[in-house]
Amino acid sequence: MVTSLCRYSVKDSFRTATIIMSTNITFSNVLTQGDPQQTPVLIIGQLKHLAQIKYDFIKLKLEPRVSEEIFKNAVSSLHPSPTDSCSLYLNLATLAALPVKCSRHNTPSRSHAITRLIQNCSVGVDESIVIVCDKADVYASGCAVARAFPLFSKKTSSGFSENVNVSVEFVILPNNDYDKETCDITTEELKALEEAAYGIRLAAKIVDTPCNEMDVDLFLQEVSSIGKILNITPVVIRGEELKEKGFGGIYGVGQAAVSPPALAVLSYTPPGAHHTIAWVGKGIVYDTGGLSIKGKTAMPGMKRDCGGAAAILGAFYAAVKANFTQNLHAVFCLSENAVGPKATRPDDIHTLYSGRTVEINNTDAEGRLVLADGVAYAHKDLKADIILDMATLTGAQGVATGKYHAAVLTNNGDWEDLTMKAGQISGDLVFPIPYCPELHFSEFASAVADMKNSVADRSNAQSSCAGLFIASHLGFDYSGVWIHVDMATPVHAGERATGYGVALLTTLFGTYCRQPLLSYIGPDLDSKLETAAKKFKKN
Repeated sequence: MVTSLCRYSVKDSFRTATIIMSTNITFSNVLTQGDPQQTPVLIIGQLKHLAQIKYDFIKLKLEPRVSEEIFKNAVSSLHPSPTDSCSLYLNLATLAALPVKCSRHNTPSRSHAITRLIQNCSVGVDESIVIVCDKADVYASGCAVARAFPLFSKKTSSGFSENVNVSVEFVILPNNDYDKETCDITTEELKALEEAAYGIRLAAKIVDTPCNEMDVDLFLQEVSSIGKILNITPVVIRGEELKEKGFGGIYGVGQAAVSPPALAVLSYTPPGAHHTIAWVGKGIVYDTGGLSIKGKTAMPGMKRDCGGAAAILGAFYAAVKANFTQNLHAVFCLSENAVGPKATRPDDIHTLYSGRTVEINNTDAEGRLVLADGVAYAHKDLKADIILDMATLTGAQGVATGKYHAAVLTNNGDWEDLTMKAGQISGDLVFPIPYCPELHFSEFASAVADMKNSVADRSNAQSSCAGLFIASHLGFDYSGVWIHVDMATPVHAGERATGYGVALLTTLFGTYCRQPLLSYIGPDLDSKLETAAKKFKKN
């Protein structure tokens, strides 16, 4: 069990008029005294973990309302299918069990169940959440808590107190694979949860905010605000300057909107870096479909089409705060796909930043156009040897990999495995889709340009094809690592954003952080990069 006290706070410090409620989340590695009558408590864990907790250890959260007999009877009464909960004292002290089963493509943390249990059991006042878990699941569990407390609301009466404090307290159980010292959560490790929670809630807030309050102008303000916190000045190329510099994708998509399109870049370049990493995000602040307009049932929810860029902003903040050791660039491809006199027409041909020409046959296939410019810029101007783009790119992603797993497409098999593993560790699940340009890229054949922007056959690996369109503007002979994450469906759960992507990126690149918790859970990247370089030279 952990013994030392350390606590960090995540505050709703976003200064926009769109936030009308305040929930502060603190993380602690010790249980604090509390009467459920005054401070309600929710205790969450796998049944096997809850059964290991002695009443004498947990009683300071329960007395004088819950006796040892009630606690033991509650534990024995739990039969999760998939989850189960038992009230210990009114609705002010609750014991909740996570699913027993966890298949090989799920996250061992059961983080999705944690979020749902908190949403169902939280009472909306100052309260404690006790999470009983292994150390390996601390990061995913803490991120799951953050997802349960969204920031954005325009309700005139939210039903919450003006300021609500949620204390998240971890009980780490010994694991046979590690000694006790390794299992303890330190002050510095808890700080990783603080920054990740901030990033997740920021990303979710941006995605939840409608376009009349989160257009390109206001998204750029969010980028500038994060830059100011990190002491980084963003580079912004905007409006007609995009056209002049050859960013035909971003400019063409956003040229009809009142708020001009933009390419924005935040760059962090610490001394001693030996890799240059670019995270490229699709930031379509609203997608009407353009002249290939969406129907009345398909258009609602398209405020979420900036989910990739929002996730990269949150992840960039968390990574820099975690003392990232490599050159890291966050590239935001921002446009509103609007309808108007200047809108791109089907049959128009645009020249993208890669120099390649694209015949537009579907203005609703716009995300790949802005990302093509973004990855080309990352390659040509930023000289990145690892490029990851993240986007709410295709509705077909939900058909291919479902509501919980994003689709990953990459030119490197080792990084495909690493991304899947990072998804399981972080709770932001990922599953691969086929990378086979020699079979799929012919879907974009054009008689008058280098390619079209939408496939000929929509039943032929549509999500893979969309990703390959982006890769083609790097070139299929690109010697670096390219990773494409399509998170069109995991970006939200019901009508709320999830902040998907922040936990995934900070975990995947965790070993490049001087942050003990992220280093502990992150995969070994350098050995994989050496292997990839050798394979490329051999081929």
